[in-house]
Amino acid sequence: MMTEGDMYIPTYEDMLDAHKRIEPYIRRTPVRVSDYLNELTGAQLFFKCENFQEPGAFKVRGAANAVFGLNEDQAKKGVATHSSGNHASCLSYAAMRRGIPCNVVMPRTAPQAKKDTVRRYGGNITECDPSTSSREATFAQVQAATGGDFVHPYNDPRVIAGQGTCAKEFMEQTDGMDMVVAPIGGGGMISGTCLTLSTLAPQTQVIAAEPEQADDAYRSFKAGHIIADDAPKTIADGLLVPLKERTWHFVSTYVSEIYTASDQEIIDAMKLTWKHLRIVMEPSSAVPLAVILKNPDAFRGKRVGLIITGGNVDLDKLPWLNAA
Repeated sequence: MMTEGDMYIPTYEDMLDAHKRIEPYIRRTPVRVSDYLNELTGAQLFFKCENFQEPGAFKVRGAANAVFGLNEDQAKKGVATHSSGNHASCLSYAAMRRGIPCNVVMPRTAPQAKKDTVRRYGGNITECDPSTSSREATFAQVQAATGGDFVHPYNDPRVIAGQGTCAKEFMEQTDGMDMVVAPIGGGGMISGTCLTLSTLAPQTQVIAAEPEQADDAYRSFKAGHIIADDAPKTIADGLLVPLKERTWHFVSTYVSEIYTASDQEIIDAMKLTWKHLRIVMEPSSAVPLAVILKNPDAFRGKRVGLIITGGNVDLDKLPWLNAA
């Protein structure tokens, strides 16, 4: 058990327990490689395809850990959360698998594909304005009305421990890596990656990748304290939320560097991976490759793992169709 002040920080043992708990409800997603992308970057790239999870995103790991960790009395009232999409989908999926209700607050601007997925898994959606303040205020009303267990999208020890199972699998599926690069919004995946690798492979650097137009984690990292934006706008809609206390603990302690990429660079990287990996991924998932292409000297000659965090994208609104 590890605490920082009154805040519980999940441990490596929590991650191992989570992996046992969620194994029946998740997929051990494959790792893909591309000779073309290796040649283009000068690095040996390994892509962990979390877009192949049943709900289409890595967040099913943390969501399932929270849902299946509830006792029977807690489970009766179900779960509740706020999310721009993937956490809502994944929590709805996990709740459906356990047969309990799930209430979610989503920005009205969230992609229709993500709203459709939530509803397909039985989640009840309440819409809010596209800002952190509106999201949290609306959620307070929903939780008061339902009494569901609050599963925060990322600032929850159960969620962070669940997300850490991805890096455990990743290391088992490769012969070790010099770096692992993952997108950063609120920091759940990055925190889980830090949690696992700091014990399992402490020599492996953890790099965070962030959109330039939602670069609060980058600015926080450089300033040494959390800087939160209320309503950033970027094509990477899964990375619009700020760091919180638990995720900041992991980012400030273990992350080696945060790199940023512009929306156009993200779109270009997304198009490259669609073409050469031949898989569907969303803009947030393209940010790691975008920062590698933008900062080649930092990665050249290295074995680099990239986590493709999700594949829930509106196929009628692909970003390059509207790009100038």
